Amino acid sequence: MAITAQQYLENLPNYEAAEGEEYMNDKQLEHFKNKLVTWKKLIMEEVDLTIEHMKRDTENPADPADRATLEEEFALELRTRDRERKLLKKIEKSLRDIETGEYGFCKVTGEEIGLARLDARPTADMTIEAKERQELLEKQGVFNN
Repeated sequence: MAITAQQYLENLPNYEAAEGEEYMNDKQLEHFKNKLVTWKKLIMEEVDLTIEHMKRDTENPADPADRATLEEEFALELRTRDRERKLLKKIEKSLRDIETGEYGFCKVTGEEIGLARLDARPTADMTIEAKERQELLEKQGVFNN
């Protein structure tokens, strides 16, 4: 089985900041831009593979169990691609944020998100604390994003 875009991203090296290095300097921005562009490219390749697979396997098996298995497989692939479509929007937003100088800063508090969090989730746009508050409010039905 081929490695997924997410697995590939998880295996990329994290950014190692030098002592006293300014947050979101050109070197850091380039690191995250490369990570995001690579992630986007890999997702697009997975989409192409899915399209090829679905075109290739469109025959309708005579056996109802085989047909059900094929339909379930296609449904699962389509759900995965839909999640990736949403992820691609987040990647595009993160790339725009790099260009505008907003990348790496919380959209709620304006604080630094942190290099470790961005390496783990390059599309993060909130600090962990802000995200936890948002999730708590959503659970309580106060805030819907």
